[in-house]
Amino acid sequence: MTKILVTGGAGFVGSCLVDKLLENPDNYVVIVDDLSTGNRERLPESDPANWKFIKCDCNQYRDISAVMMAYKFDFVFHYAAVVGVKRTLENPVNVLSDIQGIKYLLDLCKNTGVKRIFFSSSSEVYGEPFEHPQNEMTTPLNSRLPYAVVKNVGEAFLRSYYQEFGLDYTIFRFFNTYGPKQSTDFVMSKFIRAAVNNAPITIYGDGSQTRTFCFKDDNVEATSNALYHNLYVNDTVNIGSDFEMQVIELAKMIINIAGSKSELVYLPALPEGDMSRRKPDIGKMRALLGRPLTAVEEGIRRTIESGKYNY
Repeated sequence: MTKILVTGGAGFVGSCLVDKLLENPDNYVVIVDDLSTGNRERLPESDPANWKFIKCDCNQYRDISAVMMAYKFDFVFHYAAVVGVKRTLENPVNVLSDIQGIKYLLDLCKNTGVKRIFFSSSSEVYGEPFEHPQNEMTTPLNSRLPYAVVKNVGEAFLRSYYQEFGLDYTIFRFFNTYGPKQSTDFVMSKFIRAAVNNAPITIYGDGSQTRTFCFKDDNVEATSNALYHNLYVNDTVNIGSDFEMQVIELAKMIINIAGSKSELVYLPALPEGDMSRRKPDIGKMRALLGRPLTAVEEGIRRTIESGKYNY
């Protein structure tokens, strides 16, 4: 049986990955999360014969070392992090503490025989992009946000541990991922929640900023295939969609699909953290997925129909 650790496994993307990994009966998955932003309701609904949840803070060495020493994992997905533009701007010191957790985990991985660590980085490492679409080979390091700094440092740690200790890694740079179980402080889930309740949809600035939106099934299928097919070892992969749309277009699309009476309300632009454009080069992801990506209209419809948009 393959033993896999998923940190941040009660978070949105982490819990979706856990569900995907548990489709394989040969996997035993240990989920750790400090529940600061994670939620027990996201834990698997299946019989816990091949999974276990441990409340654990990866930034506390005693916590994470006990788990790592007890299980001697084959693979680790490190998804635990403080996330969300508003939350990370309001808690910059807490964000920076994640650097220590990354180092703890890498030390434990190299000392306990982990074969490969998968790291959730972010599109934020691109800062305000000067290249469009954003390619994995380009990292301008022009963002001042603590969250982006932490992800850049994490990537540097992974490359360094491979160079010095031979610890294999794969870096996933996540762009906007959405779907059932997403918390409602992200643009897609926030808009959907407002629309289904016929509440006003608030937009920062004029809504002309562009984003791409990746349905959660596409994310976890691509990332799990990197594990199962041993692809992009010691490499970096953008995980997202290349269908670019304005935020105001997204709001109108959700209103239409939901049959909503919501009105659009415009707020002043955020002082920082709201980049004007985001669109990844997803050539590597398409190779991992091996099928067309889920259309954003279909993903929105499935998210609304799930009734789980209100976590």
